[in-house]
Amino acid sequence: MAAQPQNQVLLLLLVISTIISMVVVVVEGASWCVARSDASNQALQTALDYACGSGADCTPLQSNGLCFLPNTIQAHASYAFNSYFQRKAMAPGSCDFSAAATIAQTDPSYGSCVYPSSVSTAGGTITPTTQTSNNPTTPTTTTPANGGSGGLTPGLTPPFPDNSKASLEYMISSILVPLSILLVLTLIFQPM
Repeated sequence: MAAQPQNQVLLLLLVISTIISMVVVVVEGASWCVARSDASNQALQTALDYACGSGADCTPLQSNGLCFLPNTIQAHASYAFNSYFQRKAMAPGSCDFSAAATIAQTDPSYGSCVYPSSVSTAGGTITPTTQTSNNPTTPTTTTPANGGSGGLTPGLTPPFPDNSKASLEYMISSILVPLSILLVLTLIFQPM
């Protein structure tokens, strides 16, 4: 009987250390703001115009920029959203864009196109805000150089990778952690 309380204490310490390590990973992990794969082209274009007109560094999206290709609204919006998000020091609500954006935990960079992962690498010193959402209202019409409808040119470039899976992974881990804790607590306090 004396071994049971000792096992319970060890299991509790294991649970606590697991929780602390998961919190540290989530807090220290970098995050990026990317376009949602289910957002409409019109919503992405409006939000892209807003981001570029409100502080995002959209220079790499120009025809001679490192992030111009693939020349799709999805790719351009993702880069602009992330630039805006990082320049706002990842402030709450700075990755919303009227629900056209989502937080990714995996780096969406590709080839020579490097997505900033902090305000210092975003090339700006915009002061963080306490803004709760960013709802684009007046577009500034930032269409890609090739023209077309919102920069879409089917068949010109490979499709932009869908990074919305990163948010799914984050949601899964945020669900699995409490379930794991519940399971361990159930085992700890299970009558013998």
